[in-house]
Amino acid sequence: MKKFQLLILIIALTISLSPLLISCTKDAYEKGEGKYSLMRGDFAEAIVNSSKQVTSIITDDGDEFILTSPYTAKWVSKADTTYRCMLYYNKVDSKAEILSMGQVPCVGVTPLSQFDRRLVTDPVKFESTWMSKTGRYLNLSLLVKTGITDDSTAVQKLAIVSDTLITHADNKRIRHLILHHEQGNVPEYYSTQVYISIPTKLIDADSVRISVNSYDGEIVVKHRIR
Repeated sequence: MKKFQLLILIIALTISLSPLLISCTKDAYEKGEGKYSLMRGDFAEAIVNSSKQVTSIITDDGDEFILTSPYTAKWVSKADTTYRCMLYYNKVDSKAEILSMGQVPCVGVTPLSQFDRRLVTDPVKFESTWMSKTGRYLNLSLLVKTGITDDSTAVQKLAIVSDTLITHADNKRIRHLILHHEQGNVPEYYSTQVYISIPTKLIDADSVRISVNSYDGEIVVKHRIR
């Protein structure tokens, strides 16, 4: 039986979020009274309590909200921790009413000398990179091609690999990162969006250059970290 091959990251799984606006009725939308009329979408940190429930969030703008009710999901599998997530919510005074929340892979940075596989840069569709306003995360938005195959071993893999560190005369340092992407024999029929977050505390430099091999050729983006 043919199986749909999900993209697997070396660090974590990514979960897609479906659009929610289709649930609004015309009347509620026009009056601004629909459940989603005040909906916001943000990348955030999800704070988990001892019962494996998300009880509060800190958005990339630095806003902290207590949830109107605890949130649970299969991917919230550890207690007393923090997850990186993408969420849709209504802001209710100083609280957040969660409409949908999905985990965003929060990946480490592996030195090339310690990378336990051959570096591969199969192409992706590049969308954007950006720093969170808090400066805590460097984010990537990519489109990877996927499809249906009979090959049960076919799987895509992504990782962030650290290449070189350049130190200038003024002691400012630039870390060069490379997006590792293995297509892994997965067919390239259509595109799926993938978000990746890199904690900036893992980048030992003042700025960073990220090399991404796209279908249009190599793309290099630079961001100031600190």
